[in-house]
Amino acid sequence: MATGAGLYFLSMARNNAWANFRLLKACADLTAAEFEAERTSFFPSIVATYNHILVVDWFYVDALEGGTLGPRAWENEVPFPAFADFRAAQVTVDRRLVKLCDGLDDSRLARPVHMHRATHVQTDRADRILLHLFEHQIHHRGQIHAMMAGTPVPPPQLDEFFCDGDKKFRVEDFAELGWREEEVWRGMERR
Repeated sequence: MATGAGLYFLSMARNNAWANFRLLKACADLTAAEFEAERTSFFPSIVATYNHILVVDWFYVDALEGGTLGPRAWENEVPFPAFADFRAAQVTVDRRLVKLCDGLDDSRLARPVHMHRATHVQTDRADRILLHLFEHQIHHRGQIHAMMAGTPVPPPQLDEFFCDGDKKFRVEDFAELGWREEEVWRGMERR
């Protein structure tokens, strides 16, 4: 069970899974053509952007778990062009990240993690890799959110996770995810 600063990273991993859940739920209402349509952004479509998030998740989560996947993670830049297959893969890696973060404590956050790059092995602290990974997710999810504004499906609200007063906005999502408020905020109760 996460303790100390690990609780922060666990809440970020859950926020990440919840935001993906919400955005993927909205993307499920897009047609295949809308999901694949060329749009203005860093990556040229929703499918390309979401697959980029996925392969980068694979890279960092694997390294954090002690693996050596390295650049093989993105050998295929769009491993899942079909939405249903993509969604299942993203949910799986989100669950891996939550599980990983649920085992963190201050010493595990400070441990070195070895990331296999194309020409070398990069070593960095686990906490810094996680901070980067969460920022990467937020950055590119924001791009998907903006691209969805150009579709018939309204983009969902993604910033109602942390505040107690926003509980009413996430209760249905938490139920679908099989989460309970008291479990999500374990160790972070009001003092």
